[in-house]
Formats: sequence, structure tokens, C-alpha cells
Amino acid sequence: MNRITDKDLQAAVDRINRMLGMPMKPYEKDAEGRYHAQIGNFHLSHQYGGVCVHRMSNEDGGVSTPIMYAHVPKREAYEAIHAFIRGLEFSADVTRAREVAA
Repeated sequence: MNRITDKDLQAAVDRINRMLGMPMKPYEKDAEGRYHAQIGNFHLSHQYGGVCVHRMSNEDGGVSTPIMYAHVPKREAYEAIHAFIRGLEFSADVTRAREVAA
């Protein structure tokens, strides 16, 4: 069993952002040097020795946790993220099939 790294997790979260057309970074700096939350961005949170996927919910930096319920070990996070990706791919396949059938 291969070790799951932060790089593996980040690549998977980046994939989700690309699939959904979401911003790639949780915060962007404006011309005046102030940071602004990028609503819709999926990003990693590290806390309590675990990892969680957060989604930026509002302009004040509030987040939701749509993939997992809490900070979990990296392997558990990796499996949950990839299950989410498979769900997105399945949904896209169903949408394409409906468009072809219409």
C-alpha cells in the first residue's frame, strides 16, 4: 500500500476544482494587496493530525465540508475525495447520455 502524501491529496482537490470550473486557490490578492475568498474553491485543511476538504462558501472565508465530516487520516481523505470524483464523473456521463438521447 503506497503512502498518501499532501501532494497526492492536492492533485485530487485540484482535479475537483478543474472538473467543476471552480477557482484553483482559496484566496486571491487584489491590486491593493488585500486577500479575497474565492467562493466555490475546494481546498485542503490540515488540523489535529488529519486532513479535511473545505469548500469556500462565502466572501468572508466561511467554509463547508461537502466530502467528509471532519479531519481524518490522509488515506481516508484520499479515498473519500476519489469517491467524490467518481460521482462527478458518473453525473457527467449521465448528463451526456441524456443530451444524446434528446
